[in-house]
Amino acid sequence: MRTEHHDSFAELDAEQWDALAGDTQPFIGHAFLATLERTACIGARSGWQPLVVALHDERGLAAAAPGFLKPHSYGEFVFDFSWAQAYARSGLAYYPKLVIAAPFTPATGPRLLVRPDLDFAATAAQLVAAIEQTAAARRVSSVHVLFPAGRDLDVLAAAGWLTRRDCQFHWSNAGYATFDDFLATFTAEKRKKARRERRRVEESGIRFTTLLGTTIGERDLTEVWALHRDTFVRHGNEPYLSLEFFREAARQLGDRLVIKAARFEGRNVAAAIFFRGRETLYGRYWGAAVDFHSLHFETCYHQGIEFCIAEGLARFEPGTQGEHKVSRGFEPTLTRSAHHIVDSRFRAAISDFLHREARMVDEYAAAVQRHVPYRDRRGGGGAIAEE
Repeated sequence: MRTEHHDSFAELDAEQWDALAGDTQPFIGHAFLATLERTACIGARSGWQPLVVALHDERGLAAAAPGFLKPHSYGEFVFDFSWAQAYARSGLAYYPKLVIAAPFTPATGPRLLVRPDLDFAATAAQLVAAIEQTAAARRVSSVHVLFPAGRDLDVLAAAGWLTRRDCQFHWSNAGYATFDDFLATFTAEKRKKARRERRRVEESGIRFTTLLGTTIGERDLTEVWALHRDTFVRHGNEPYLSLEFFREAARQLGDRLVIKAARFEGRNVAAAIFFRGRETLYGRYWGAAVDFHSLHFETCYHQGIEFCIAEGLARFEPGTQGEHKVSRGFEPTLTRSAHHIVDSRFRAAISDFLHREARMVDEYAAAVQRHVPYRDRRGGGGAIAEE
């Protein structure tokens, strides 16, 4: 096989790419990545410059990794700012670095993409070797594979990459027929609290509607994007994804773009933006123009769970952080990343840090598990779920 590098997703054949990426989630699909590129959400201006490492054979695209050259660490959700600071104190440059990820998306999924007719382990190992050669040729400090699927992580670990873990909070569907069936698994105290939260929102006059990419109108889309932008602006930043991205995503992704809009007196006053995978709902952004009691919990969590139950989706991943999710039925779940550190001195130091950090993450996840609302899963005696 020959190695090629591509600085644009547009130059890659969409059908061949999607044959590698699969359809478990939209974030590595050609439509999502090419839409990010066309709307300038990724590219040189954003600091997410595509650098796709690809293997080609006589049939075309055999394997690929969605890589990005980056002069910063924003939009990754695996935090290495302290590593960059340590490099700077030593007089070394941490940036640029190479990141292999779904941009702006902390969702576990395939990162080492291999055509289904090929042996995955052997071909993925060739791809990892090509990534390391690319890192050396481009003189980057490091390569970071963020939120890889389990079999990807196995190949990376076998190649000697450092592995890191973190904790998110995910919901699993145990075959619930209704939201009340789900609440029936809670302790009486937690069930009463959840029902009170939902009742407060309903009694305030809020009503919810589901907007899909195939049916959403320009007015709703513009209002929802403005609500989500306001959340970013109040924290001092512009959003990663532009209005033009969402316009294009609605056309390209269709019903994989799901929005729960909260209406009050005939207008959208809050909204949560989700993306739908084959078996999983992914919560990504939210915004509100009003401050009703429990509106955030209802819009972002209860509505998402209700959607999963109605649609028969197995999982709901609402994003990073947030211990407040636990009392609403989300449980600690370990996520992973893998890191190739070129400088041997920093590799040893970071390896030591990751071993100590891993123990703390495990202890944290076990402590949180003791506070889940489920009657039969409290106490932390079982294993913590892993992505």
